[in-house]
Amino acid sequence: MGDEAWRGVRFGERVDGRGRLEAAERGGDVAAMLSVRGEPRVVDEPAWWLRAAERVRAGLRGAVAGEPDDVKGLVPALVMGDESGLSDELADDFRTTGLTHLSAVSGTNLTLLLAFVLPFSRLIGVRARGLTAVGLMTVVVFIILARPQPSVLRAAAMGLIALAAMTSGGGQRRAARSLSVAVIVLLLLDTSLARSAGFALSVLATAGIVLLGPRWRDALARWLPTWLAEAISCPLAAQLACTPIVAWLSGQVSLVAVAANLLAGPAVGPATILGFAAAGVALVSTDVAHLVGWAAGWPARWIILIAREGADLPGAASPWPATMIGVAVLTVLCLAIVIGLHRILARPIAALLAVVLLAVVVLRPVGSIGWPPGDWLLVMCDVGQGDGLALRAGENAAVVVDTGPDPAAMDRCLRDLGVEYIPVLVLTHFHADHAGGLAGVLKDRRVAEIEVTPYFSPRAEYDRVVDLAAQHGISLRTVTYHEKRVVGALSWTTLWPARVPALPPPGTSSATSSDEGSPENNASIAMMVEASGLRILLTGDLEPESQRAILASGADLRADVLKVPHHGSAQQDPAFIAATGARLALISVGRDNDYGHPAPRTLSLLAHQSTRTATTSTNGPLTVTNPANHLTLTTAHDP
Repeated sequence: MGDEAWRGVRFGERVDGRGRLEAAERGGDVAAMLSVRGEPRVVDEPAWWLRAAERVRAGLRGAVAGEPDDVKGLVPALVMGDESGLSDELADDFRTTGLTHLSAVSGTNLTLLLAFVLPFSRLIGVRARGLTAVGLMTVVVFIILARPQPSVLRAAAMGLIALAAMTSGGGQRRAARSLSVAVIVLLLLDTSLARSAGFALSVLATAGIVLLGPRWRDALARWLPTWLAEAISCPLAAQLACTPIVAWLSGQVSLVAVAANLLAGPAVGPATILGFAAAGVALVSTDVAHLVGWAAGWPARWIILIAREGADLPGAASPWPATMIGVAVLTVLCLAIVIGLHRILARPIAALLAVVLLAVVVLRPVGSIGWPPGDWLLVMCDVGQGDGLALRAGENAAVVVDTGPDPAAMDRCLRDLGVEYIPVLVLTHFHADHAGGLAGVLKDRRVAEIEVTPYFSPRAEYDRVVDLAAQHGISLRTVTYHEKRVVGALSWTTLWPARVPALPPPGTSSATSSDEGSPENNASIAMMVEASGLRILLTGDLEPESQRAILASGADLRADVLKVPHHGSAQQDPAFIAATGARLALISVGRDNDYGHPAPRTLSLLAHQSTRTATTSTNGPLTVTNPANHLTLTTAHDP
């Protein structure tokens, strides 16, 4: 009851409450943590302008309530940074295409808004100080609607710098000085910003816009309308300036992000302006607000389309080493682009050739030429700390075993493989690092059946899988011990589980995926697959208890390829590994994971068996072929 009451506290209210103060992490922007007891007592209402802003926010949500889910989630995010309505799938697509800044309160988003408002104001005859007044009014309204929190105020500071650059007519040096002063003042007021990635990205995006944007705009304006040149130059400058930091944070570079920002940028202003209008009109007329909200939905639909289609492109995200050397090399490359790009943009033919070259690279990433090989049999996808595998079952078809933790990573892997039909999807057990990416597998693909372990725990993940399967009309079946199945050129026998531990009582949780000896791990589906003359042993997260039980059953474990159990953890039974006699061992594991996987003990054990070992953390996705009965491993990094 107390929790619900605290959730109802409005922004700007003053309340009395009792609780226990606890120390927060040093160096952060949180002074202390309060563990509350009991319900809050309202002492004072929010200020009138905050109450008015909340009415406007509610009006906007109401104005787009009748739109599709993605649209009614995105428009409030564009206008006031309210991301609560964005689906996880759309948020993943925004991250993949570098459009996340559009849905968050950022200096980039405010600057893109100004980049639409100011040219439009010029078009209707506003000049000189009038432009400055329009820009300032836009910033103030933005602050009030997005709420005057520290992140919003920092975004506004960056937006004001961009405003100075856009309205000063050649005051680029003045804008650069203003940006420097703003950064120094903000750091003096809040030293924790020095370690804030968001602040660094906001500063870099603004710097790119004020230092690079005008020159690139002028170059493009030689052969494009000024409004279009401005709409292109701003997101391009912001994206290029932020690329090294994004690579440092995410370990990947997206060429799609540049194109996506270029294509989505012109729609941001209309969607945001119409969203603002819908919010204001809602105070007067609900019906008219719905009409304006419907209009705001169309540019929002375009942005969503760019995010969806961009995330589906092969070059949506390419791995990049998140190291000092890797980021330094990328920074040098970005600087080289900065030096020569204005010459390219000023020439229509050169710009067109650059766009064509970029499209070719995006549609077929340079690092992936020759991968996957046309005769692939097994691919261990690079899904981070988790498992996700594909077994070829025909043209554009594969049996998928586990889905990794990240829908975007699994979807990207299957797209690279050209998989459109999945006759059987096997979930070895219900830990999130094996089942969390299910939505990515189901995206735009036909899945005939999902096969699962009979141990339905953790219950929350099991329920999520059941719900997703029901939404897509896919049947779930429980695997049976020693069953044999044939799908296309594939056949397999289920070796485990033979017995299933008792499920934990409802409302309780058994061991997590990192706990050794967990019942979920020991109930993993293990299967011996035969494909084009190869025997492949897939083992889920089996631990020594189940490994010994399979050995005791007398099962023939001889295999050419072994999927090492539990990401190469130290908990392996040496006799089980020796019984496989595998020539090749594959380990699906995340880079720099917190579990110490793969364990040195396990790597030594495999080396002692003279087994060649490959890991996704080192080599990226791993591909097994068997040309002329010659077992071959191919990686995306070394095709």
